[in-house]
This record gives sequence, C-alpha cells and structure tokens, in this order.
Amino acid sequence: MFTFCTSAQKVYKPVDTSNVDTTNYVQYYIIEGDTILHESIGLDEVIILGKLKFKDKFARRKYLILRRKTRKVYPYAKLAADRLSVLNERLENINSKKQRKRYVKMLQKYMEEEFTAELKKLTRTEGQILVKLVYRQTGKTMFELVKEYRNGWRAFWYNNTARLFNISLKEKYDPINVEEDYWIEDVLQRSFQSGILKEQKTALDFSFYDLRNKWSGNAKTTSIKR
Repeated sequence: MFTFCTSAQKVYKPVDTSNVDTTNYVQYYIIEGDTILHESIGLDEVIILGKLKFKDKFARRKYLILRRKTRKVYPYAKLAADRLSVLNERLENINSKKQRKRYVKMLQKYMEEEFTAELKKLTRTEGQILVKLVYRQTGKTMFELVKEYRNGWRAFWYNNTARLFNISLKEKYDPINVEEDYWIEDVLQRSFQSGILKEQKTALDFSFYDLRNKWSGNAKTTSIKR
C-alpha cells in the first residue's frame, strides 16, 4: 500500500506503508480543512440509556420487581440457547437417526438433572418471564423446542401442565407490541451495560433504540458507536 501526499508548494515522494502496524490507528478524511472521522469502520452500537422516570411509586415498585425476576431467570434462557447451539452443531455430524435420538435424550437428561431442581423454585411470573426470554434467545417458543426435540404429545402435555400454573409455553417475546416485554428489554440492556448480566445476542430482529422512542414517546435516546 502506498500513500501519496500533495500540497500546493511541494510534491512528496511515495511512502511505503505496507509494513506499518495500523491496528491502533483511526482513519480520517480531510475535506476543505476539516477533519472527519471515517465512519466505514465497523463499530459496535451502544445505546445511551437515560434516567428512568416513573409516574408514581407503584410503577417504580413494579419495575424493580420485574428487574429482580428478569435478572434471576435470564441466565437460564442464555444457557438454553447455548445448549441448543451445541446440540444443533453435534446433530449436523450425526447421520444415524438412532444415534441422533440417543444424543438428544442424553442432553435432555443432563439438563433435567442439573437444572430441574432450581427451575422448580421459580414463581409463576418468573417462569413466564423465562419462557419469553427463551424465545428471545432462540427464536423459538419452549413449546416448539419441546415438540421439535421430543414429540408432539409431550409438548402438548408440558403446555397443559404449565397452564395449571397459568404459564403458557407458547408465549413469545414481543417488546415491539407488549409494554411489559419492553420493560424486560430495558432491564436487560441496563444490566448488560452495568456488567450484572453477560450479554448474549438475541435471535430476534428489533432495535432497542426504536423501542425506546416508541414506548417513551420521545426521541431522546442517543445512539453512538464504540
């Protein structure tokens, strides 16, 4: 790579920059004396979250309860997505239908033995939030996951058992149209930025910037790059 530098007074010889380490360099354009950052460099988007405002003490208390429950169950949803990713990768390399079935059963048994006791301690609302977050991380409802990796009858049984506790395994996560889901997303984004929760990319397609504008009724949220 060669860089040519010119001015009205002098013409400089080409400078060989092929061996220069540009890892920590930032690229700029100089246009009519103004220095402008080259924005084509891929950077992560960061949402600057404003201070929360509540209309009354009840609304604030409701948010704090939702925050506690969301932070409690999110790691389980993240783990479910991790395990599903590993499962699908392994199944791609297993051709035998019998061996595939055996591997799925083995993984299910491992998950049940390791986490069933903890999941049973969840309250009804925590369980429903978990169902939503599993959909957020995998793009599939828990009903669809059970049906896909077990069979339709068991999925039906699980869903109707969950209904006894007023939990639907078919529940989706929809922060665009459901206000409670938007507040769950708000909790997650704040928890990611503060380091309380470890972020895992959602399987869904939505912009938190747009969500904030819709549900807050203003355009004060600022999007920057880092």
